[in-house]
Amino acid sequence: MHRRDEFRASKIMVDRARANDRLDFVLNAEVVEILGDGKVEGLRLRSTETGETWEVEADGLFVAIGHDPNTALFRDQLDSSGTGYLVTKPGTTETNIPGVFAAGDVQDHVYRQAVTAAGSGCMAALDAERYLASLEGHPGTALTANR
Repeated sequence: MHRRDEFRASKIMVDRARANDRLDFVLNAEVVEILGDGKVEGLRLRSTETGETWEVEADGLFVAIGHDPNTALFRDQLDSSGTGYLVTKPGTTETNIPGVFAAGDVQDHVYRQAVTAAGSGCMAALDAERYLASLEGHPGTALTANR
């Protein structure tokens, strides 16, 4: 989903993304609600041109934000700083809700760059793996080392 009708990214990055047949693009739309019961099952979108809303199936959501953290969607559920960044436990991507992790631009108010987002995205994936293994009753069997 992208709020505008064109991207600000470099042409080579847009071309690379468009060449990936696993990606669908919805332009002039914004996410207004995450749908699901305890997990992401879909998104309610709104046209930035007409105001029309519709739903799409989804089992995950990654939010890329620009310079200001676009975290208003999570403010009633997740702890955030006075400047809007999501708060995580020091040294982790864990939020105040078990099983919910924050990574990259929504959580990092210092670097906020793609390489940092990629690194903390990997941290979130590893934290999620540990979390799921512990829910299954075998926390030591995650593919990553225990904390």
